[in-house]
Amino acid sequence: MESSSKPIPNIIHLEEKKLIGLSRAVSLNDNETGMLWKSFMQRRSAITNANGPELYSISVYPHLYFESFDPGVQFTKWATVAVTSYDDLPTHMDTYILQSGLYAVFNYKGSSTDNSIFRYIFSTWLPQSGYDLDDRPHFEILGEKYKNNDPHSEEMICIPVKLKKNDGRLLYVNNKTKHTGLLSD
Repeated sequence: MESSSKPIPNIIHLEEKKLIGLSRAVSLNDNETGMLWKSFMQRRSAITNANGPELYSISVYPHLYFESFDPGVQFTKWATVAVTSYDDLPTHMDTYILQSGLYAVFNYKGSSTDNSIFRYIFSTWLPQSGYDLDDRPHFEILGEKYKNNDPHSEEMICIPVKLKKNDGRLLYVNNKTKHTGLLSD
C-alpha cells in the first residue's frame, strides 16, 4: 500500500455464512498459512456445493489478542469456501459458521505480503473512526482478481467493528465520504 493512499472502508452488515475448509493454529512468528492454503487447494474440488468462487481466509483471534499484542501468540487460521449447506462434507474438512455482524470492508490492491494496510487500519483508521474493534473473526475475501504475492492483486479485507461507546453524544455517518464522528465534531 502506498503511504499516500488512505483507503476508506464500506461499513456493512454481513449475514451469517456457512463455510467448509481446513484450519490450523498459527502465530505471526510461526506462520504456516501458505501450507494451510496449499493443503486446502489440493482438496478444494471435493467441495461440491460451493456458493460462489470466492475463497475466505479467516483469522480467529483469542479474546484480548489486540490488547497486548504479541506476535508469538497463536490464533486459528482457516482456508475456506462458502457453501449452500453442510451436506456432503468432504473427508478431513470441517465446517465453520462466520457470524453475522458489522464489518469495515477495505478494497485492497497490492501484494498479500505487504502488511502496511493492516498498520494503517489498526493504527490510523480505527482510532479515528466512530468504531471499536469487535471480538469476532477477521477475514479476507479472495475473488477472481486475487493473485498471491502479486502487487496487482485485489482482495477485500473485512474487520469486525462495533460503534464506539461515547458519553451520550450521537454518532453520525457520512455515507458519501464514509466519515464517522460525533455530532459536535
